[in-house]
Amino acid sequence: MAEETKEKAKEKKKKGLFDNLGKDLLKAFNTGVSYFIPIVVVGGVFLAFSLASGKAGAEGMEVTNPFMQNLNLIGMAGIKMMIPVMTAYIAYSLAGKPALAPGFVMGYLVNNPVSVNGTDVSTGFLGGMILAICVGYWVKWMKTWQVNDVIRTIMPILIIPIFTSLIWGLLYIYVLALPLGAFMGWLTDLLTGLQGGSAVILGLVIGLMTAFDMGGPVNKTASTFTMALMTTSVYGPNGAFRVAVAIPPLACGVAALIARNKFDETDRQMGISAIFMGCIGITEGAIPFAVKDLARTLPGIMIGSAVGAGLAMLQGIECFVPHGGFIVAFATNNIALFCLDIVIGTLIGAAIMVVMKPKMETSGTEVR
Repeated sequence: MAEETKEKAKEKKKKGLFDNLGKDLLKAFNTGVSYFIPIVVVGGVFLAFSLASGKAGAEGMEVTNPFMQNLNLIGMAGIKMMIPVMTAYIAYSLAGKPALAPGFVMGYLVNNPVSVNGTDVSTGFLGGMILAICVGYWVKWMKTWQVNDVIRTIMPILIIPIFTSLIWGLLYIYVLALPLGAFMGWLTDLLTGLQGGSAVILGLVIGLMTAFDMGGPVNKTASTFTMALMTTSVYGPNGAFRVAVAIPPLACGVAALIARNKFDETDRQMGISAIFMGCIGITEGAIPFAVKDLARTLPGIMIGSAVGAGLAMLQGIECFVPHGGFIVAFATNNIALFCLDIVIGTLIGAAIMVVMKPKMETSGTEVR
């Protein structure tokens, strides 16, 4: 037994830090996103309700009601926690608990302006993801250090968090912040300048990505991209995404309810639930339909979402909160068009599903 344990230890030592790099990073990003999504939902919903009571002013929606201001405060607390939570849990996925504290610290740093050569720089999501990877692999490396038993007991709670936060905090401030900030500025200018056809193409891509896996990694990639731009006050892509997230479940629900000869009673029950989820911006409501019949569900919801998101970009729809569906309509710059784009995308998606779906026999089986 002792020999087997020694052999296993040797095998572990032989493995490099960057073995399975792609798989580990994909898992880490999914972990980070899955942990910060509930924070996003909390922040987005409270902000949407509070902004619904506001009035348009020179600096956006101004909330004057004291109770709604408190809801706004709760919502902003959630929004400000997004990037620190994401950064911490990406690092945690790569290196375990010792990476959590420095991950939160780095997330706070990138989410707040730091002074670089007299210029305030904030790198948001991009900085958070990059520093999360750096912290994760740094901590992973530190955990391989050969130290005595006394020091080993304080490594994960004292030495690793402090040393990691010091090294990467200073590297970020003195080395990484300026180029990352410049890149984010360039990307912001590029997307702000999109007009006409270019904006529509971006919207179509966002819509296709949103519906492709209905809340999975591709959807979350689109979500992360749009929220990164929100931190630089670019809200158009977020508007397109928040239109698109509502369409897949709404399209499935509408199709199930109107085509009674093509969907069974179980589908109609799922449809009611899907419509409710679509109204509050939860794309996962379409998953049960996709599981039952992916080939006939996916084309409809992808095309519907792409049309809705493309229209939103063409019309310059902006959404100021990181959540979607009709529930956040009051947190957009054009309530009517935001809702109309969701409806248009839903009807197109539902129509395609109904056309592709075969009629059912009286026994409840499909006619093929």
